[in-house]
Amino acid sequence: MQTVLIVLIVLAMLGVLGVLGAGMIGMVRGGGDPRRSNKLMQWRIILQAAAVLLFVVLLSMLR
Repeated sequence: MQTVLIVLIVLAMLGVLGVLGAGMIGMVRGGGDPRRSNKLMQWRIILQAAAVLLFVVLLSMLR
């Protein structure tokens, strides 16, 4: 179970990194769709919350 949680945490963190990168590329290019930027920010927050929640579950299992 711990291995599954670690893999899920890594995937969530990579997802956050991907969404963050996509948002930064959109900002650098400029003139992007504000709705797309807002949607990317929402996904980043969701993925970050999932990663933190999984990390808390993992730490509670290790106690």
